[in-house]
Amino acid sequence: MRAVAKGASSARASLAAVCPSCCRRLQLRQQQQRRSFAAVSSPSPSHAPPPPKPPSAGFAALPSRQLLAVSGPDASKFLQGIVTANVAQSDGLPRTDGFYTGFLNATGRVVHDVFIYPFRAGSGIPVEDDGFLIEADASQMGRLAKYIKRYKLRAKVAVRNITPDEVTVWQSWDDATGYSPQASESRMVLKDPRAPGLGHRVLQLNGKTPELDLEQASEEAYTIRRYLHGVPEGQDEIIREQALPLESNMELMNGIDFHKGCYVGQELTIRTKHRGVVRKRILPCMIYSRDKAAPQSLIYEPGEPEGSPSSDPPVERLTADMIPGETSIGRFGKRGRSAGKWLAGVGNVGLGLCRLEIMTDVVLPGEQAAATFTPDDEFMLEWGEEDSKSSVKVKAFVPEWVRRGLENSQK
Repeated sequence: MRAVAKGASSARASLAAVCPSCCRRLQLRQQQQRRSFAAVSSPSPSHAPPPPKPPSAGFAALPSRQLLAVSGPDASKFLQGIVTANVAQSDGLPRTDGFYTGFLNATGRVVHDVFIYPFRAGSGIPVEDDGFLIEADASQMGRLAKYIKRYKLRAKVAVRNITPDEVTVWQSWDDATGYSPQASESRMVLKDPRAPGLGHRVLQLNGKTPELDLEQASEEAYTIRRYLHGVPEGQDEIIREQALPLESNMELMNGIDFHKGCYVGQELTIRTKHRGVVRKRILPCMIYSRDKAAPQSLIYEPGEPEGSPSSDPPVERLTADMIPGETSIGRFGKRGRSAGKWLAGVGNVGLGLCRLEIMTDVVLPGEQAAATFTPDDEFMLEWGEEDSKSSVKVKAFVPEWVRRGLENSQK
C-alpha cells in the first residue's frame, strides 16, 4: 500500500512539473482511453439498430405493466378519495367500465398513471370480493401497494398483487378497420380513452396469449405508436412526484374529473385548471441531424437520424433512446431560457415536456399570440461531457387531439 501511495504521489508531482496545457492534454488522453476501454469491454445496447416500423394492425404483450387488486365492501368509496377520475356513475353506483386515471401526492404531483378495471367476484380474478384491478408500471407495484395502504386506515378493502401467470396486459390496434377484440369470460377489453386511434387494452385472465385476429407484435411497436400519438405512460415519461397532471395531458386523456368530490392532490389540480395557465405540455417530438432541414411531419424512420457528436471517433448514429432523460431543450444557435426537457424516445421519435409558447404555435389563454414562437426557430438537445458532447436537433408537434382539447378547454 505504501508503494502504491508513493507511486501516486510521484505521478501527481510529475504532472505538477509540466505546463498546465500539457497537463490538460494528458488528462484528456487518459479520459479518452478510459472511455474507449469501457466501450470495448461493455458495449452499449443503445447501439443496436432501432426497431422496425410498427404494423398498422397488431397486438402486443406489455410486460412493463402489471396489476394490483383492490377489493372489498369499501373498495369503490376508498378509491374515489385517492384517484383523479370518478369511480361512481351518475346514479352514484360504482362504475362497471374500465377507465384511465392517476394517483397524486398531497402537492398535486403524479405518483402513478393507471388504468382501473372493475370486476365481480367469481369472474376469473383470483380474489373473493368485488373490486378493481389497477394497472401500473411493473417496476412500481411495491410503491403503489404502499401508497394505497397508507390511505387505507379503517376502510374494508384488501390489496393483493396479481402475478403475470394470473392476468397479463396487452394492447391491440387496427388502423384500417378499427377491429375491436371481444370481451369474454377469460378476457377484459377496454377501448384506450387517452387518444383517438390508440387501440384497445386487453387483460387476459388466464395468463395465456389472447386469441385475436391480429398479428402479434413487440412492445416496442406499441411504444412507437404511443409516441406518434403523443401519449406518455409510466414513470420514465410521467416523472414520479415531479410531473403535474395537466402538463402530462391527463385531463385531455380523460383521466381527470373536475366535478367529482375531494381526492388527494385535488387542490392544486383544480386551482391550476381554473386560475393558472398550463405553459408546458408533453408533446411528441422528432429528432434530426444538425445539417438537415426541420421535418414538416411526424414520421417514424428507423434509420434516422445520424448524430453530430464532437468526440473522436464519432458515433455512427444517434437514436432517441441514447438521449438521457430530462436533457434540456435549447434554441439552436441562440441562448435563453430552456424550451423544455426530453423524456424518452425510440429511433427518431419520442416525447418531450415542451414550453408551448416557445416550441409551438399554440396560443395560451389570455394572450394575443404565441409570445416568443417563430416558425423559423429550431431547437436542439445537447448532452455528455464537455470534451465529448453529442447533440441533435429536435422538433415538437401538437397532435390534433391535444390542439382540439386545448381549444375546448378555453371555451
